[in-house]
Amino acid sequence: MRYSIRGPRRGPALLATSVALATAAACSGGPASGPASAPSPGSATAAAPTSAPPSPTPTPTPTRTYPLSSAPRTVPAVRAHEAARGPGWKPAPTGGVVIAANSGGLADEGKLIAGELGIPYRGAVAAGPGDVELALGGTGAPESYTLVVRDDRVRISGPDEAGVFYGTRTLKQSVRATGAMPEGTVNDRPAKPQRGLNVDTARKHFTAAWIEDRIREMGDLKLNQLGLHFSDDQGFRIASDSHPEVVSAQHLTKAEVRRILALAAERHVTVVPEIDSPGHLGAVIAAHPDLQLRSATGRAPRGAVDIANPESVKIVDDLLREYARLFPGAYWHLGADEYVALMAKDPEAAYPELARAAKAKYGPSSRVQDLATGWLNDRAAVVRPTGKTLKAWNDGFFTGGVVNAAKDLEVEYWTGKEIGARQPVSYLSQGRKMVNLNDEYLYYVLGEPNDFAYPTGRRIYEQWTPLVVRGTAPVPAKYDAQILGARFAVWCDLANSQTPAQVAAGIRLPLAALSQKVWNPAKPTQSWDRFRALAEQVR
Repeated sequence: MRYSIRGPRRGPALLATSVALATAAACSGGPASGPASAPSPGSATAAAPTSAPPSPTPTPTPTRTYPLSSAPRTVPAVRAHEAARGPGWKPAPTGGVVIAANSGGLADEGKLIAGELGIPYRGAVAAGPGDVELALGGTGAPESYTLVVRDDRVRISGPDEAGVFYGTRTLKQSVRATGAMPEGTVNDRPAKPQRGLNVDTARKHFTAAWIEDRIREMGDLKLNQLGLHFSDDQGFRIASDSHPEVVSAQHLTKAEVRRILALAAERHVTVVPEIDSPGHLGAVIAAHPDLQLRSATGRAPRGAVDIANPESVKIVDDLLREYARLFPGAYWHLGADEYVALMAKDPEAAYPELARAAKAKYGPSSRVQDLATGWLNDRAAVVRPTGKTLKAWNDGFFTGGVVNAAKDLEVEYWTGKEIGARQPVSYLSQGRKMVNLNDEYLYYVLGEPNDFAYPTGRRIYEQWTPLVVRGTAPVPAKYDAQILGARFAVWCDLANSQTPAQVAAGIRLPLAALSQKVWNPAKPTQSWDRFRALAEQVR
């Protein structure tokens, strides 16, 4: 503890003289050093002995001083902190969480942080010493917030509820890391609007509780998007009213999905559902074998429906309409990757029925890729009236055809290994918006097949940025605004390779590293070892 006495140091005799002069000045109304109170050295008055002992020297009252504060310790790190001198803020029984005027929508955020800090939630009352006040307002960017610590209180404000929520995450993590929130002002905002996790729940069943735990973890990391790939060859994992025959034995009920969605809304996480088509529909084909695509030689590629069959259209559209109503979020993923017919060396020769259907629908110069692109556009047309933003995997977009993918589809770029692979710039130069799921850094594939290795948080933290969309080389910085963010993806190719608990443990540090780089893609200021230790501390 540091103390200081304001003013220059004085010895006892000088301090006594100063006190005496100050007392005389107070009695005469003049300054202590004025001529009337200071006799000349040679006068009789100056030489006369003093009979009374000098007044005792008073003990000065110590004044506490504080060094300039440091930025709070959080994951991701805050982007700007204005240091100040002061004790900071610590949770105390006398403090509570209150909601500012015209900010009633923050009640959920207030109750959550109050419970996490162990202090009472008092609602819409005036803030006092020791309180945390949450307020809506300001003109900052979406999801931004300002957090001010001053006079033994905290005020978190932002233009939307998500921003204020992220401010409470900063407060929670700082208290968990150091026991306090440092004095000063935090101004914080994300670099990218889409930040999240993608989970393959089709190949491996994950319980509602497991998914809810990931949502809580994501909220604390300021991640805002959870992709659910719930339909594939190995399973269809959400109950269906329109086609219950396609649903796997292990699945989520709609009541469980609604519970997941309620928690996600509370933590400002948007759930992005995906029914992948026209490939990866093995679970649907198992119940409807007449939908199976067949080649000229009779080969039946797994999971691929015959897109020339009207019954394929009907069943997939039934499912799209049903689940678009279940999921209220702003996004829908149409899939469109790895359609086996387009992975053949000569699709028209291998699948002549598709080639004939393409020419009949789109003209004599059309090809199988045009029929597949038309399928994608038609499925987009089914979901578009809901107002959702539509997404598709990058290998569902083709060049050189007579049919082009709808311009409002966001490209979810995952690989450059497919046949006819296109570089990210090929999409970006056309003005496409893109989300980064680079399989070099962001793919956690169970069992590590096909030369995949479990990604490490360190590699993401030290080498990757949202501009690194394919492989290890970044795209030109001029495309930064078109890259809307990134998601870390769990794929369950060899589903029994890890338990759900092992998956959760394995993705924890990579997810933390991703959160840092989508919040602020600049080179981190602290080492990986320090970041890892902090991530362990604040979780």
